[in-house]
Amino acid sequence: MRILKTIIPLFIFLVTSINIDAQYSNKKVKSKHQTYTDSLKSIDYDRILPILGRGAYKQGFDIPYPVGVMANFIWMNQGVTIDNLQLGLKTDNNDIPLTEVDFIEFGDNQNTSFSTNFRPDIWILPFINVYGLFGVGRTKTEVELVAPVNLVSVVDQGLTTTGFGILGAGGVGPVWISVDVNFTWNKPELLEEATQVNVVGLRIGHSFVFKHKPYRNINIWAGAMRVSMNTKTTGAISLYDALPQETWDRKDEIVADYDAWKIENYNDLSLQQKLTVDNVIDPIVDRIDNLDGGAVISYSMDKQTKELWNGILGAQFQFNKAWQLRSEVGFIGDRKSVLVSINYRVLGPKRKM
Repeated sequence: MRILKTIIPLFIFLVTSINIDAQYSNKKVKSKHQTYTDSLKSIDYDRILPILGRGAYKQGFDIPYPVGVMANFIWMNQGVTIDNLQLGLKTDNNDIPLTEVDFIEFGDNQNTSFSTNFRPDIWILPFINVYGLFGVGRTKTEVELVAPVNLVSVVDQGLTTTGFGILGAGGVGPVWISVDVNFTWNKPELLEEATQVNVVGLRIGHSFVFKHKPYRNINIWAGAMRVSMNTKTTGAISLYDALPQETWDRKDEIVADYDAWKIENYNDLSLQQKLTVDNVIDPIVDRIDNLDGGAVISYSMDKQTKELWNGILGAQFQFNKAWQLRSEVGFIGDRKSVLVSINYRVLGPKRKM
C-alpha cells in the first residue's frame, strides 16, 4: 500500500522558533568595574520602560535597553511520531467518513525544518521580557512506512509562523538564569489549519565582561529545551495535491505491491479493518491505477515530537548595549538544532516630565 507513503507525510510537519535573550539586569560587583557601577547609580533614567528601571539603575544594576528587534535563523532536525490515523474519501458519488486505519505501522520518521523569524520585544520589568514572533520557512518530513509495505517518503513545503512569548531573567551571584516560554502557530502550505507549537527554554550562564569596556561582554550558557505541539491534526486534500508525480509514474508497482499485501494479510484483519480496506484504501489505490486524482482524502491523526527535551549550549557577544550577536546549538537527545541571531536595542520613549 505505497499510496500511504505519500499521503501521510503531507499531514506532518514541525518547525519551532527558538528564542533566547542573554541580556539581563546584572550588577557589576568586581572592583575593576566599580567606576562603571557607580556611573550607573548616577543615571537619571527618564524612559517609560522598563517599569522600575530608574530604581534598578539607582541600585547599580545594568539593565538592557528596553526595546529591541531580533532576526533569527533556525535549523532543526528531530523525530516525530504518528498515532490514531484516520482516513476518509470524498468523491462525486460517495462520501466515506473518517475511518480508523490501525494496521499501518511507522518506522523512523524525521522532520528537518528551517525558519527565519522577526522578533520584536520589550522589557516590561527589569527581569520580564515579552515578545512577538513572525516568520517564514520550510519543513521537510521523511516518513518511513514499515507496514503494510516498507517505504520512505519525503515531502517538502513552505510555512509561516506567528506567535508570542515571555522571558524571565536575572543574575544570581556569578551566574544568570533565564526561563523562556513561547507559543507559535505554524501554517504549512498543504494543511488547512495551523499547528500550535509550545517551547520552554531553561538556561544558566555566565557573563565575561571586558575589563576596559564593561558595556561589552561575552555570555556563555547551557540548558535544556522542551518542544511540544498540539497532537490533533485534521483536514482534507485532493489526490492530485497529496501525491507527487513520482507516485503516478510508479502506479503499476504501487498497485502490484498493494495487491500482494492484500493476498498475504487481508484474511487476518478484523472485520472493521477489512471494511476500511474495502471502503477507503481500495478506492484510493483504484484511482491511482486509473490516474484519477480528483477524489479528496480526509484525514485525522495525532502527532508529537519523538522526544520532548534536549540539551543546549549557547554564546553571545554583546558589542554594546545596542548590538548583540548570538548562537545556540541543541545536541543532546533526539533533537538537533542551530540558531544564529542578531539583536538591535534602543532606549524607547521618554516618560513625560
